[in-house]
Amino acid sequence: MYKTAAKWLAEAKKTVVITGAGISTESGIPDFRSGNGLYNQKMKGHHSFEEVLSRTFFNEQPELFYQFYLEHLLHPNAEPNPGHYFLEEMEQSGTEVTVITQNIDGLHQRAGSRRIIELHGNAGRVRTQQGHMYDIKEAVKKKASWEVAGKWVRPDIVLYGEMLDPLKIEESIEAVKAADTLLVMGTSLNVYPAAGLLYEYTGSRSVLVNKEPTRLDRRFALSFPEDISSWALKIRKWI
Repeated sequence: MYKTAAKWLAEAKKTVVITGAGISTESGIPDFRSGNGLYNQKMKGHHSFEEVLSRTFFNEQPELFYQFYLEHLLHPNAEPNPGHYFLEEMEQSGTEVTVITQNIDGLHQRAGSRRIIELHGNAGRVRTQQGHMYDIKEAVKKKASWEVAGKWVRPDIVLYGEMLDPLKIEESIEAVKAADTLLVMGTSLNVYPAAGLLYEYTGSRSVLVNKEPTRLDRRFALSFPEDISSWALKIRKWI
């Protein structure tokens, strides 16, 4: 199976990679939805993390929102792992690699990947009402909000109660349709629209790498129930 997966990835001209929390947990970043994930914990005041990450909470209690954001969504010491670097190496080999990620940690960029669609945004960025982007390090706390150069900014992530960027969804669909190989890594495939992208793929070379089984395992030609880093290190031997 490893040789087959390696052969497909080596021969691919256009590969789409869909990544979820599983690739980041191996870098020490906690996930959201597992039994011990952030969504199943309670903050002080008995607010759930899902509640705090809503647009309503952001508008009504910005101080508590930013406290949570700084404590739980920014991971400056986290480093890309072999799974992240494997995708960059595929790109360096000449394959057109598009990474569609549900993660907001920016580790794919730090590993060197260039074609990245961040469905849920990036916790390391803030944006103005006009859509101008800044690194979060440029933001200055002013009372209950953040500012950059005197302009109000907010985190560049999708909150509960907000819609995903339709242009990102359209771009993702087009990339999957054009791909000859589909690689899915570290996701339970329970969250849409990311899970729905599988149905846009019409090829026969689909690979899943996820530690736990998913309800869509049967849609993949090859499935590897293991850590992404260990899988990537094995596959590299054959490419």
